[in-house]
Amino acid sequence: MSDVAFYFGTNFMNITIIGAGKSGLAAARLAQRDGDIPFLTESASEETYISAKQVLNETGIDHEFGNHSSKALTNCDLIVTSPGVPPYAEIIKEAESRGIPIISELEYASSHVRNPIISITGTNGKTTTTALTAFLFSNAGVPAIAAGNIGTPLSDCLHTLDPHTILVIEASSYQLDRIKYYKPKVGIILNITPDHLTYHGSFDAYQRAKWKTSLNQDANDIVILNADNPGAAACAEMSRANIQYISMNPVQQGAYARDNQLIFASSMHNEEVLMPFEDVRLPGVHNRYNSMAAALAARAFEIRNENIRDGLMQFSGVEHRLEFVRSRHDVHFINDSKATNINAAWYALSSYKEPIIWIAGGRGDNNVYAELDAVAASHVKTIIAIGEEQEAIFNHFCTSIRCLKAESLEEATQLAALEAASGDVVLFSPACKSFDMFANYEHRGQVFKSAVQALS
Repeated sequence: MSDVAFYFGTNFMNITIIGAGKSGLAAARLAQRDGDIPFLTESASEETYISAKQVLNETGIDHEFGNHSSKALTNCDLIVTSPGVPPYAEIIKEAESRGIPIISELEYASSHVRNPIISITGTNGKTTTTALTAFLFSNAGVPAIAAGNIGTPLSDCLHTLDPHTILVIEASSYQLDRIKYYKPKVGIILNITPDHLTYHGSFDAYQRAKWKTSLNQDANDIVILNADNPGAAACAEMSRANIQYISMNPVQQGAYARDNQLIFASSMHNEEVLMPFEDVRLPGVHNRYNSMAAALAARAFEIRNENIRDGLMQFSGVEHRLEFVRSRHDVHFINDSKATNINAAWYALSSYKEPIIWIAGGRGDNNVYAELDAVAASHVKTIIAIGEEQEAIFNHFCTSIRCLKAESLEEATQLAALEAASGDVVLFSPACKSFDMFANYEHRGQVFKSAVQALS
């Protein structure tokens, strides 16, 4: 039996799900609804997943915590692996040696639907662009939902999904790395810069995972690529889709910026001015790229220009991404906890004209802070370093910019409030992962927002 036959609910198939996070639970429930026999295995202790353990008990799904036993691969027909389970994990290597098919939850769930899919990936900006794209559709009266890496696994959407709903999927490199038949109607690659290299092993492997957005597309599909980013633009060499570009320079097919205007181009002789970028509500150059990509996706489904314009003027952003928290003594506090790498922090730092008190730090991933020297020199007046990267950040910048250290995010927030003068911006944009001090970037962002609200 072929791999693809497995995905469509062949009854009484034994499916092992690796990981008890949101996507793992969602895949297990979907397998159970299909009439298959799911078994969930999680290497962490059940104390780490108390709520997941409760769900598994209530649904009667067989499971194990604390290790991956031999049962996980016994009579196993298919493995659905959660994002972040690395390819060098022992259970993955053993499954591969046995020839057991291994797919991601995204691949598994998407095989159950025939809804049009807009698939969005990129090192930075994918959450904002996913939410914005879904908003443009909904605002125009076209049913659409945002799912995937943005927070709601696709597997959890299927039981209530209308066949006419557009699926706007945020796809991580982890999810794309384990696809075989996933075929979006519109694929978007916003940018590719070094990230998650521990998981993928090399930048080349990471890049190829992102390119899988267009792996199964054909001439009836569209892939939207950032012409200004070499990693994203290079996907054109392998794609069979209709290629459109986003750029700060003129393109023949796609959208670009000219004289501070968002321009649609179907050829060099057929252009439409959509709107001035100053009317786009989201700040920053990076959000110009995000807005162009979302606008092109909407155009692909014949959303009218006036509806796209209206949506871009209304959409205010997503939580933890350049999120306005509070003004205090004419100082704006901004939560950018989702900036988990150098590139994301660069975009954040370049988004404000006001002097910045920058709170940064966490768990590094071979961070090269020299890439931020120029933007920090022109925008930042004080840096407050926290977390495992505290010393690295402090030592790199302290000779050119005022630098302080804090032992907690709460202390850093208090120091930032003391450092800031009227008209300044306090920007929490860590440039690092959250796992040294927090469960995830959402937890980290909530702690920052609570600390800001607690300021007298």
